[in-house]
Amino acid sequence: MKAIWNNEVIAESDDTVVIEGNHYFPHESIKKEFFKSSETHTVCPWKGTASYYTIKVAGKENPDAAWFYPEVSELAKGIENRVAFWRGVQVEN
Repeated sequence: MKAIWNNEVIAESDDTVVIEGNHYFPHESIKKEFFKSSETHTVCPWKGTASYYTIKVAGKENPDAAWFYPEVSELAKGIENRVAFWRGVQVEN
């Protein structure tokens, strides 16, 4: 699977976990040069507290377009510290 934004592959892995229609990529599969930590956090009642990244490619920013759960509930152990995408990031084979 590949995550693409602004015509750039920003993550790539054969080991994604799909939860609620989102592909969660291993943290080591993201191209860290395109990711900047965000101050945004949200809470999912069954997964835990999510942290976000802003994606920056070729001078364009996509705020909070990637998220991950640094710590998860027992129900969500399969996605702990994995990264998922939205806000126009395309995930495809």
